[in-house]
Amino acid sequence: MKKKKLPLFIVKWLSYEYWPFWLFFMPLVPWWIYLAFRARSFTYFTAANPGIEHGGVFGESKIDILKKIDSKYLPKTLFFKKLTPCEIVTQELKNLALEFPIIVKPNVGERGNEVEKVENAAALDRYIKRSKEDFIIQEFVSYDIELGVLYYRFPDSDKTGITSIVTKEFLTVTGDGKSTIRELMEYNDRARLQLESMTKRLGAALNEIIPEGEKRNLEPIGNHCRGTKFLSGMHLLNDQLVNVFDDVASGIDGFYFGRFDLKVKSVEDLYKGENIKILELNGVTSEPAHIYDPSYSLFRAYKETAENMMMMYRVSKANIKQGVKVTPVFEMARLIKTHFGREKNETVNQSMTT
Repeated sequence: MKKKKLPLFIVKWLSYEYWPFWLFFMPLVPWWIYLAFRARSFTYFTAANPGIEHGGVFGESKIDILKKIDSKYLPKTLFFKKLTPCEIVTQELKNLALEFPIIVKPNVGERGNEVEKVENAAALDRYIKRSKEDFIIQEFVSYDIELGVLYYRFPDSDKTGITSIVTKEFLTVTGDGKSTIRELMEYNDRARLQLESMTKRLGAALNEIIPEGEKRNLEPIGNHCRGTKFLSGMHLLNDQLVNVFDDVASGIDGFYFGRFDLKVKSVEDLYKGENIKILELNGVTSEPAHIYDPSYSLFRAYKETAENMMMMYRVSKANIKQGVKVTPVFEMARLIKTHFGREKNETVNQSMTT
């Protein structure tokens, strides 16, 4: 017998992973103010990564950051200006021997907004015409393991470390030989939250009946806002892993604090620093994403987020002592206004989960 379903708004409010960004961080504002007074700057955090615009608060160019990373760690990647004709894009794909499926994403954005796995040229053309933003194309990396690793290093010492490791469990359903994909999604709260957006994207494909025991991945994009379950990967942390990211980060000019979102072929390869493909590198506002593990309490999530903020403060303060300038408050205010104006437009223009 199927269990009774809770209304979606209750599902969201019972789990802080679905709370709006501002709501989750509101209780941490006093902590941020305390750190700001210690740093004698309300924008101290922008000094964390002098090689990234405004430290990577938001609005930074993904392609500019990716260019700083050793190419051996990157998937095949191309950048295009908005509304570049699809014919030109597909020719560039051929020149790079980059085949479908591919990942397409806006050059500026976060939380998986407008990131899509594109299967063919027709779908790519639709994406380009709809998005009207500069965009990046990456090869689709088929490795099974996707991680987020939040790394730090100090400019004035050899101290380095990792404050967060998140593993990602993609949104899947398992067939029973009787139910449609839509019906299977209806009895999984995480899947139900994605049902509206997937109905718009997949349409009649949700009426397919999956054979008994078969697992079907519904969402290839590894973001919890799109149904991916984030699990703590802190058990993977050891000195060997820190050494791997020391090697990765050492060649990234002006980077001292942020999260690597990556795929890797195996855990063994991860510790060897082999078969690692970095999809993105996020800056100072990187969340310690392992806190979204469903087993975490809200108190523990706040405690570990506060600890992460302290580490970010320490790195920023060390850079300030080295002469790094912070973003002026008035400039940050303008940036915030621009960012949230963009975010509002994205909410209006794209399919959003409810």
